[in-house]
Amino acid sequence: MFGDYLFISKLSTLKRFFRDTIIYGIAAVLPRAITIILVKLHTNTLVAEGYAETTIYFVYAAYLNALLTYGMETAFFRFFTKEKEKGKVISTAFLSLLVTTLLFMLAAFIFSGSLSAHLGFSNPLPLQILILVTTFDTLVVIPFAYLRVSNRPIKFTFYKVLNVVIFAVFNLYFLLYVPNALTYGNYVPDFIASSFNSHPLVLYIFIANFIASLVTFLLLFPIVFKFKISFDKKLLYKMLTYGIPIMVSSLAYVTNENLDKLLLSKYLGKEQMGIYAACYKLGVFMSLYIMAFKMGAEPFFFNHAKQANAKLTYARILNWFIIFGALFMIIIVGFIDQFAILLLGKPEYFQALEIVPVILLANLFLGIYYNLSVWFKLTDRTRYGMYFSILGALITIGLNIIYIPIIGYMASAWATLITYLFIASLSYFYGKKYYSIPYSLKKIFLTLSITIAGSYLSFIHFRGNYLVSITIIIVFILTVFWSQKSEIKQIWKT
Repeated sequence: MFGDYLFISKLSTLKRFFRDTIIYGIAAVLPRAITIILVKLHTNTLVAEGYAETTIYFVYAAYLNALLTYGMETAFFRFFTKEKEKGKVISTAFLSLLVTTLLFMLAAFIFSGSLSAHLGFSNPLPLQILILVTTFDTLVVIPFAYLRVSNRPIKFTFYKVLNVVIFAVFNLYFLLYVPNALTYGNYVPDFIASSFNSHPLVLYIFIANFIASLVTFLLLFPIVFKFKISFDKKLLYKMLTYGIPIMVSSLAYVTNENLDKLLLSKYLGKEQMGIYAACYKLGVFMSLYIMAFKMGAEPFFFNHAKQANAKLTYARILNWFIIFGALFMIIIVGFIDQFAILLLGKPEYFQALEIVPVILLANLFLGIYYNLSVWFKLTDRTRYGMYFSILGALITIGLNIIYIPIIGYMASAWATLITYLFIASLSYFYGKKYYSIPYSLKKIFLTLSITIAGSYLSFIHFRGNYLVSITIIIVFILTVFWSQKSEIKQIWKT
């Protein structure tokens, strides 16, 4: 009887996890969807050099985000669920980020003139805006993390979506409304009209980003003052020891996601790199799925670590994560030409569509790695995540340098898959030693085997034959129902 209660309780927990992940999915999908729409606005209104500067801007933003947060977000999740004094954890984490971020802002502003030239900006102003944006974005990390760990996905999603909506609205205002208003004599505030023609248009994309970050900061900052302000040096030391390896892992991940484009540009030229980068965007569906999952999973894993059935819950979450991720992959590969027309538009980009199944599978293994990483986060062995990420980055660099001159951009796709498969495998085998979770390997291998076989048949032998693609999808779904029927019934009842 007690065992049945635990099983039903566990399934209810899973149901709640799926609900929160769907809400977090909105926070992941809507901003990214709006950003994708804005790409066309940017390419239509900017010259190539201006668009290149936006790319530089956001690449550096990714690196600065990893550096300035130094793993404190994940450390916050760990110690918020571990320590009795929750307010002390929030205050210590926030004050640490506040001090280091303000020191960074001061130093970066002092040297912004010389730094801007070295980093590829045409003048210091874009870099100065980037510094301010990064400052505000870093200071809302803990308030956002608090909303996640306290199970407030709707509020979290509201602020995330609001941020990107503000960014989009001001993009439309600066790039469309203001130029047309100045041309036809419509109203534009004097302080904008007087400076508009003296600055490149790309600068106003950065200004829109600054406005969005500032508004988000002002709305979320009061969360910190709900708790008594206190600072604990010993707690900070433990959080830093936990978080710094995660920072290294984040930097390695940013490198893995961007290095291939830089090396392709070097070895094959910008045209081939552009074709590869465009087709790489078809992996956005899997990336959004992983992002939504990660937002829901990270606080969930820590909040449920002390429950008696925690390991069984983690095992089932991985099982269902793979099922839904595999379904996305089969659908995208089966209708790949339609997705290409929808997202890429120009047929000249279609020549690199062969990378898409490989990239989708690579991203699925990255998601599996995020699931498996629960063991080193819960056992405070985050240094292993750092080791895995560094090894992965070395594999990525080596395979790209060796094989791009031989097989072109497919080398980058295969390098991505091999890297993520390698680090997922390492994490699994080390996890068995330190925090053994009873993953259902037979079900996982069955799901992955059908996914790989179905994708291969769809893409290589039956591409464009949508009757076969639909049949493969149906076979996959029926197999899932057959292999998971007892659990599906229980989840449906709870």
